[in-house]
Amino acid sequence: MPLYENYQSPWLNDELRILADACQKFFQAEFVPRNEAWIKQGKVDREAWNKAGEAGLLCAALPEKYGGGGGDYRHETVVMEEQFRAGISGFGNQVHSSIVVPYLYHYGSEEQRMRWLPKMASGEMVGAIAMTEPNTGSDLQAIRTTAIRDGDEYVINGAKTYITNGQHADLVIVVAKTDPQLGAKGISLVVVETANNTGFERGRNLTKLGQKSADTSELFFQDCRVPLNNRLGDEEGKGFVQLMQQLPQERLSIAQAGIVCAERAIELTLDFVRERKAFGQRVLDFQNTRFKLAEAKTEALIGRTFVDQCLTRHLRGELDAATASMAKYWCTQKQCEIIDECLQLHGGAGYMDEYEISRLYADARVQKIYGGTNEIMKELIGRTLG
Repeated sequence: MPLYENYQSPWLNDELRILADACQKFFQAEFVPRNEAWIKQGKVDREAWNKAGEAGLLCAALPEKYGGGGGDYRHETVVMEEQFRAGISGFGNQVHSSIVVPYLYHYGSEEQRMRWLPKMASGEMVGAIAMTEPNTGSDLQAIRTTAIRDGDEYVINGAKTYITNGQHADLVIVVAKTDPQLGAKGISLVVVETANNTGFERGRNLTKLGQKSADTSELFFQDCRVPLNNRLGDEEGKGFVQLMQQLPQERLSIAQAGIVCAERAIELTLDFVRERKAFGQRVLDFQNTRFKLAEAKTEALIGRTFVDQCLTRHLRGELDAATASMAKYWCTQKQCEIIDECLQLHGGAGYMDEYEISRLYADARVQKIYGGTNEIMKELIGRTLG
């Protein structure tokens, strides 16, 4: 039975339900049987990207002209939700399709779009975006990586860390300073194609608390040369503005992932407490269990209606930065709280890695950190208070 008896996302339609069914079947057949191996090796297999591309699950919102699905952000949402419902946390399609591709599509020239986007849609190229540095987190204006002109090339020097898809990435959007004297106005986005680039080096695939099968990497650039026409945008110094324009969608996506994972935790816990017995009765029959799950279900539904409202506003081009920040902060906070309560209701089993709830718990923690910490989200919201 569905978690919510009387609520359905208003943006869903028959086409999207068919897509959801196709995604569910794909993930169950192709990814779930491999997930344990991916967790052990610390990354998904490279061929997973090609399989997803063949199935049409990459770049669902990208126009067909560039090899995409020709949909919109609703289609990306459906793919993401079904991936998380299948328990696949390490496949970095959110970054690839919902973050990297929009930068290329919105700010790239037509030549750049035709060069890169069809390969992104097919899985031939895996995308990453390199913002965070070893000494720089949410403060993007303080980055030290430089991309300095030398003739008809940029020479990139610097280090990036915590980069999703870093081990597989064939294309990396590097946030760099093309003029270190200008602060935020000196930042540009420069694309590095990693194949046969002697100035590019992958560092460690970092070991993490959760999301064990997501490759999260250090990247190094030492006299890394790329053509000037690999910059996104008509002129230098537009990178910070481009980042600010795209961050609301990234933060909405994180909020949506938080809600679907909270819903998944509640469903798993309901299955568990219906079967588990203590003191001669089902764990579900204890008032405390019902009250805790009643609270969790209520908060999850509040979050669901909020992200659905944000999605419809985003489709109309009306999602502002402060509202996206509210969604990111509140939904990821509730994700962590709900999953914690659900794990508690599993008792000792909840602490065992073989139970999905323990992985949901570990995977959730970073949601309050990446995409801008929740403290930064509150600061952005606070600025609207006058």
